[in-house]
Amino acid sequence: MIAEPFRSQNRLHSAKAITRRSILGGFPALAAAARRRMMFSDTSRLGRPFAKDPSVIRFQGRYLIYYSIPPFGDKRPDDGWAIGIAASRNLVDWEKTGELLPSSDYERRGLCAPNCIVLDGQVHMFYQTYGQGPKDAICHAVSPDGIRFRRNDTNPVFRPAGAWNCGRAIDAEIVEHGGDVLLYSATRDPGFKIQMLVAASAGRQSGFVRDAWRQLGDGPMLKPELPWERQCIEAPAVAKHGGRLFLFYAGAYNNEPQQIGCAVSMDGVHYTRLSDRPFLSNGGPGEWNSSESGHPGILSDENGRTYLFFQGNSDGGRTYYLSFVEIGWKHDRPYVRTRF
Repeated sequence: MIAEPFRSQNRLHSAKAITRRSILGGFPALAAAARRRMMFSDTSRLGRPFAKDPSVIRFQGRYLIYYSIPPFGDKRPDDGWAIGIAASRNLVDWEKTGELLPSSDYERRGLCAPNCIVLDGQVHMFYQTYGQGPKDAICHAVSPDGIRFRRNDTNPVFRPAGAWNCGRAIDAEIVEHGGDVLLYSATRDPGFKIQMLVAASAGRQSGFVRDAWRQLGDGPMLKPELPWERQCIEAPAVAKHGGRLFLFYAGAYNNEPQQIGCAVSMDGVHYTRLSDRPFLSNGGPGEWNSSESGHPGILSDENGRTYLFFQGNSDGGRTYYLSFVEIGWKHDRPYVRTRF
């Protein structure tokens, strides 16, 4: 199944209507802030800004951001979570260019939390099904232009095994490592309370079909242990630097507040936290991200610069915006270099 570009049909607004002005319309304070920082969201579903789970790549001379958008909420049979796509030349001004909509039985309740990577001149998207509890799993699709995607015939391609988890897999992250690719995702314990990370690997030329994935280890790769992480570690995002892998992750469930931590690994499987405190905290009272700074996404740009994208809000989750900070490196450790 191929996803169509964003068009004015099926209860969707036209791309022209979803400009930066309309996305921020009715929120003058945030519109003013957007002149200084990226402050992207999407009003097409709820009539209010709502965009989550950012993944950003540079492809064919522009940046593309993929993100989750909620159901319209009109209780129609085809309503469900979907994936929005927007393009930019400067990482600040974005224009919506497409959507990936549910199209198969395994996506009947929606799809979301995209993660994209460019391999051999094509965009590979790994995303999750939504609303099926322990049966949610990771799916795969590929695109020659970053907009129209063809699903993997073996979808869903990964869910974890073992008595230590419930079989669920969400929040995919893909990274090349040692000639293979690593897939990180989040799962839960059998009681469906504790969110934690699981790792798998597949061959670089495997086509990422279901049988190609090999789960790494018989237990969580990383689980919540610190007070601020509460009962949840999710949304893994990896930056490679100095021969090591730096894993940025979301700690605590949404708006508890969710904040971003960081851990490091040499082999891509065994990770050690850099600190017992968040790498990127939620904002203070009155700030746009006072309710959370969550669900990280890493862009390692072609110019060598590293950006940490994340979602935030100040109203307990009624709205969601996407923004980023630049990551610098000192003594081979990351730090927040520039806030936008």
